[in-house]
Amino acid sequence: MSSPRIAAPRSTRVVFALLAVAAATFAALQSLITPALPTIQEDLGATQAGISWVLISWLLSASVATPILGRVGDIIGKDRTLFVVLAAIAVGSLVAALAPSLAVLIAGRVIQGLGGAIYPVAFGIIRDEYTRERVPSAVGAMSSVIAVGGGIGTVLAGPIVSFLGWRWLFGIPLIVVTVVALLSWRFTPPSPVPAGGRINWLASVLLASWLVALLLPVSVGSQWGWTSPLTLGLLALAAVLLVVWVVYESRSRNPLIDMRMMRRRAVWATNAVALLFGAAMFSVITFLPQVLQTPTATGYGFGTSVTVAGLLILPLLAAMAVGGLVSGPIHHAIGFRMQLVLGSGLLAAGTLGFALWNAAAWEVAVSGAVFGLGLGLAYAAMTSVIVQAVPPSQTGVATGVNTNVRNIGGAIGTAVFTGIITSTAGASGYPTAGGYSVAFLMLTAFGLLGLIVALVIPRSLTPVRRTSSGSGPQTGEERVVTAPVNVWSAADDDWQ
Repeated sequence: MSSPRIAAPRSTRVVFALLAVAAATFAALQSLITPALPTIQEDLGATQAGISWVLISWLLSASVATPILGRVGDIIGKDRTLFVVLAAIAVGSLVAALAPSLAVLIAGRVIQGLGGAIYPVAFGIIRDEYTRERVPSAVGAMSSVIAVGGGIGTVLAGPIVSFLGWRWLFGIPLIVVTVVALLSWRFTPPSPVPAGGRINWLASVLLASWLVALLLPVSVGSQWGWTSPLTLGLLALAAVLLVVWVVYESRSRNPLIDMRMMRRRAVWATNAVALLFGAAMFSVITFLPQVLQTPTATGYGFGTSVTVAGLLILPLLAAMAVGGLVSGPIHHAIGFRMQLVLGSGLLAAGTLGFALWNAAAWEVAVSGAVFGLGLGLAYAAMTSVIVQAVPPSQTGVATGVNTNVRNIGGAIGTAVFTGIITSTAGASGYPTAGGYSVAFLMLTAFGLLGLIVALVIPRSLTPVRRTSSGSGPQTGEERVVTAPVNVWSAADDDWQ
């Protein structure tokens, strides 16, 4: 007979530590695998096209699960959803670690991808458990952990594969997440403000359908051909399904994602910045190690090993951590809107450095530090904007959508980046220095565009719930507010 769950004393430090470890572990599950793909391909006897599904399946699963399970967390309680999400990561890691074939490995990655909901669930728990004064710093710190986790896999992959073998890329996360799941069951308190209700499954299916129809051709369009009937057909289908989904959600009495929430200027503008930042972040984390590992005979590479390339990326990760950690403490002096503006400018400066200032490895490392500082600052700020701009009962789904938009941007950005550099590949098979420069300049343009869009975000963000009498007892929603601007009307469920 299983022992009942014991309610432990609330400790925000313990809860935050558990959420941080879980979020960082999941974030690393993409960058950790990418450098090891050639080794996995050889061991399982897979083709180049086949092995790419190890990454694609994870992205598709995470993109579909993140907003849906984020909404589930809002409805039934984030503590329960957290345990389900951690269990999915653990089971998926176990299947992948023991996989005898590529098909089983891909199945494990699909199960793992359900863990993408760890992000909205984590931010929702932070908003529920922290006082209003501490929420910005906690959100910034968690954002920093997630951002660094997304890149740290590049550093750890080489040593793990060399000393333990590629299966431990899944075995180590399995151990970590299992321990976190058991501890979170005991220490994570029940959600104080579950929204209740039920999931709109038709809306969920429509959402999943247009996401898959969009991300699949974007991810493998270079293999199928960008002008092939299959690629163009799926992109057209994605556009149609997106319109159908938006119309259905706008008219539904029980929407999966409230379109009125998505129309708020603070929300849509921040999501637009997230799309651009996702394109830059995933492109740099994916291709910068490749630049460093390219043979010196090409005229621009440094011929480093996977491990050394990871070490040269450490300044980027360290600066990213600093940016996320300072976002909360400095928000009283520099609001989150201006942090997004500053972060976008630093991102543009860093990618400009990659394009034009790259004669030595230390120059690349310096540009990486500038890029990382901007990314960490903006990554934390955009999450804080979303958290402040929606009611607590919508925190999970809103941050889930923001994460999803970032993933979509990442898929599109890496696809365009790949198209640019592969079009310049010569007889050696390596892209030219000019191809990489053009691609990084494209990311610079994304950073500058992000700066402009960030200026659209309102200066004042934090809502106050308006009651019919203008006063009354405080609820979980009033507990996290700070100023009476952008008033949310309980009557029409919209920000005024």
